[in-house]
Amino acid sequence: MGRRYYCDYCDRSFQDNMHNRKKHLNGVQHHRAKKAWYDYFRDSSAILCDEQTKKPCRKFLQKGICDFGPNCRFSHMSEEDMFNLKRQVEDERQHREDFADRKMPGRSIEEWLSRREKKQTVLGSNGDLKDKEDSEEGQEESDIRQQLLSIPDLPPSLRPPPPGGWRVKVNTEWG
Repeated sequence: MGRRYYCDYCDRSFQDNMHNRKKHLNGVQHHRAKKAWYDYFRDSSAILCDEQTKKPCRKFLQKGICDFGPNCRFSHMSEEDMFNLKRQVEDERQHREDFADRKMPGRSIEEWLSRREKKQTVLGSNGDLKDKEDSEEGQEESDIRQQLLSIPDLPPSLRPPPPGGWRVKVNTEWG
């Protein structure tokens, strides 16, 4: 029977040779199916932007159907649909802003790095000296650890160190 080519966009297969594949990939049905596939994943704000630039389709408004369907260059959205889409875009924007605000309130990477550097210099000069600031730092690190642990299937290289830190074996044979 020979090899067959299966097109995921069109959900069909045909005998695979250069002529058939080229004919299919340049066909109108394939282009429509491919565009419909990618349009399915567009976000609401992109759809709203496109729909606002289009004029309403008179035939669709009068008869409720358009011969061009989704390929029509005019908008098939009613005013109620546009209102709902605007509300959905606003809700998504608000959700993103809320998520960004909740992510790490009041802490920056620079602040964390400077505290970490201070802690390392204190530990390096005084052994295991811990003061009030270091214990606060430990609390912040545990907060970060909990955030990291909430991510499923975190690779070992990104997992936080254990509470006592990593054990380092010192080879005393050399030297």
